[in-house]
Amino acid sequence: MGVLSCFSHHTLCLCRRSVTQTRRPLFLQSPAFNNSVWRKTQSSSSISIGAIPFDLSPPPIDHDLYDDMAVAGAKVSEDWVIETFNNDDEALDAVENGNVVVDLSNYGRIRVSGDDRIQFLHNQSTANFEALSEGGGCDTVFVTPTARTIDIAQAWIMKTAVTLVVSPSTSGRISEMLNKYIFFGDKVEIQDISKKTCLFALLGPKSNQVMMDLNLGNLVGQPYGSHKHYNVGGNPVTVAVGSVISEEGFSLLMSPSSAGLIWKTLLRQGTTPMGSNALEMYRILQGRPAPGSELTDEFNVLEAGLWNSISLNKGCYKGQETIARLITYDGIKQKLWGIQLSSSVNPGSPITVEGKKVGKLTSYTAGKGQNGHFGLGYIKKKAASKGDTVIIGDNVTGIVADVPYLARQQHPLISNAKP
Repeated sequence: MGVLSCFSHHTLCLCRRSVTQTRRPLFLQSPAFNNSVWRKTQSSSSISIGAIPFDLSPPPIDHDLYDDMAVAGAKVSEDWVIETFNNDDEALDAVENGNVVVDLSNYGRIRVSGDDRIQFLHNQSTANFEALSEGGGCDTVFVTPTARTIDIAQAWIMKTAVTLVVSPSTSGRISEMLNKYIFFGDKVEIQDISKKTCLFALLGPKSNQVMMDLNLGNLVGQPYGSHKHYNVGGNPVTVAVGSVISEEGFSLLMSPSSAGLIWKTLLRQGTTPMGSNALEMYRILQGRPAPGSELTDEFNVLEAGLWNSISLNKGCYKGQETIARLITYDGIKQKLWGIQLSSSVNPGSPITVEGKKVGKLTSYTAGKGQNGHFGLGYIKKKAASKGDTVIIGDNVTGIVADVPYLARQQHPLISNAKP
């Protein structure tokens, strides 16, 4: 196994340079190093440590991460997405009963730095960033001025920057949008580091045990978004609670040079590799909305049920007025549900009750063994609820069902209601 030297998050520092230069973080390296063991060192306050540059240059063309994945049976798409390890059903079993590792390096990573970064993100998305502190994190939603949902971002509050993890399809749009709203005098800098870093997600009920075995147990049981910085092979790695896929499990953000070592180490721990095909099935079964499917200009953030990512009392932000009106005047007319299906059906198919259209299917998966047909869809609130039967398309029967991700969303108007 590779080396993992632990340092508290406050030891991550940044090189201060002019606005016209690239800002490169400096990570603290332990002087003692052993390439066969992942282990924590003593507190950084008790030893003298020198800083080395965190090189954000892209990986070499012959970077061995994909070679390692090919050995594990990976099928790689033309745009370098790991589609499958030819083990999709096994991976779905493992994410439910064991643990899996997924390469999410195709997802966007956006670094927001500058003295005004917290207030800036506070005003540009739905979460209360001013209530967060270094080492913490949250989910936040980027919306249009009319509260139509662009994407859910996972945010990590670091010492001198905030790192946002977003979907592959929205990374460019969100970067452009954030840059557009930087006004003269704002001390904010946006940097897309997607191609300069790698990102893995560790999922499944046995993920905590893997963390314990790798001497990362100090993150187990911590709140979602909590993160710490570590050192692997002389390179920085950030490990965070939760991921853009699930509030459970962990994320690992690293330099490309350490990605292969970390990938092989996780596999040696008995972790099952999962490709994007199985990951999409898992996303739908979990009920996490995705851009282009559930998150579009057709639906607003409250219809998507993203209550855990929304602050209702933090003051003005983009989309806030629309969200306030929807709540005040009970304007939420439809809701996102899971739907157990009798057979396959195409996303976009209408959902009907007694011949009347009441919604639309937004995502579909055949499930394990092509026998677990399941979908996500928006249904008018008064038309159907959990356990009701609906028709999708011409003749596919569906049973409205809860899904884990949406079931965990805490509706403030319900949870704070007096008995």
